[in-house]
Amino acid sequence: MKMLPPLCLVVLLAAAFAADKPAPRWRAGAASAKITPEGSMWMAGYASRNKPSEGVELDLFAKALVIEGGDGGRFALITMDLIGVPRNVRLHVAEQVQKRFGIAPERLAINASHTHSGPELRTSSVHGTDDPAQREEEAAAYTDRLQETLVGLVGEALKKSVPAELHHGRARCGFAMNRRTPDGKGGWSNFPNPDGPVDHSVPVLKAADAEGGEIAVVFGYACHCTTLGHQKLSGDYAGYAQQALEKAHPGATAMFMNGCSGDQNPYPRRTRELAETHGKSLATAVEAALTTHMLPLTGGIRAAFREIPLAYDIPPTREQLLETQKSATASTLDKAHAGRVLARLDREGGLPKEYPYPVQVIRLGDQLTWVTLGGEVVVDYALRLKAEIKDPAVWVSAYTNDVPSYIPSLRVWKEGGYEGGDAMKWGTHPTRWSSRTEEHIVGTVHELRKSLE
Repeated sequence: MKMLPPLCLVVLLAAAFAADKPAPRWRAGAASAKITPEGSMWMAGYASRNKPSEGVELDLFAKALVIEGGDGGRFALITMDLIGVPRNVRLHVAEQVQKRFGIAPERLAINASHTHSGPELRTSSVHGTDDPAQREEEAAAYTDRLQETLVGLVGEALKKSVPAELHHGRARCGFAMNRRTPDGKGGWSNFPNPDGPVDHSVPVLKAADAEGGEIAVVFGYACHCTTLGHQKLSGDYAGYAQQALEKAHPGATAMFMNGCSGDQNPYPRRTRELAETHGKSLATAVEAALTTHMLPLTGGIRAAFREIPLAYDIPPTREQLLETQKSATASTLDKAHAGRVLARLDREGGLPKEYPYPVQVIRLGDQLTWVTLGGEVVVDYALRLKAEIKDPAVWVSAYTNDVPSYIPSLRVWKEGGYEGGDAMKWGTHPTRWSSRTEEHIVGTVHELRKSLE
């Protein structure tokens, strides 16, 4: 019998091993870009601010992950260290991503961390500034640059795509606490409530190449990005968590997805040291999830997106708005809101009865169902949807594709307070949402999930 040379034997054994090793089921690529404003800008998130930003404490980033299934279908995820996602930004980016890269709008999700230490993004009516005309011009220019950056990131992530494996896992982190506390007078105050509902889960999606090198680590948490309250730009705890993970995982892109944190705050808060501490705590939870028996995702990509006509409550009449302005007992906020709504009524000839609210469901493989909702959604939605959807893994993210206002559950709507409707007085919404809000949104999620069977 003729013996094979040692080198030939090694080659044959390597080929046999490679044949036994399953081929990667996905392709994935990630990209990142700094989006910190170059100069001073008006900051978003706190109405009490009376001056623009004063330097940078932690740079802000936008990041993209593009995933492609075996059938060629793609999903693009964009995350940003910003206050929100204006609807016009979502529409523009979705149009360009489809035009340039063939990724349909239902397969694009744009999430904002909701940091309150980033630039103002509203592209109309920037209120309360030192110079409204100047700050509006700055916000519009920044938004234009941001849109092109986001589209470009998707293209860059596509170019970097390589064969990959996807895994899902989860852990827990405990610094978030419900912030709705009874005030003893029948109302609700913004104060830590240890007995209020929370969602301390930390879902994690890991994309790794064929050799196990990490491409991206996407992670979520349900907590306002409001540890900080000063005048320096920062990604807050979410920015520090991403920074820590990228330092610990060289070459990987860390991406944060804020959850249903409309009524959740980080505690304790108000210092940079606490923002760093919370960020490290969250990064540690992600590391814990990465050490578990993570769930491998197999199958293709399915997605569904719908803008539903989310109804307002009974809108005020012109007479009621005028009466509020004249009232001796109405608050300054109520009077200012009445004036903005009157201006809208005059400008548009009527008040809207509903708002185009985004609901999205993505299925990555046959295991992970990812629900994304617009606005500052309270925690009840995540707790309910994760209990009702019976898939192996369910992830619920808010602040995605649009952030028009707070989105209360029926419980919070009945209780009232800031998240129940008062927060809407800071904008031009004619009134709060209707009592049917929760059922409309949850019902739509279930319909979209069923359509993806």
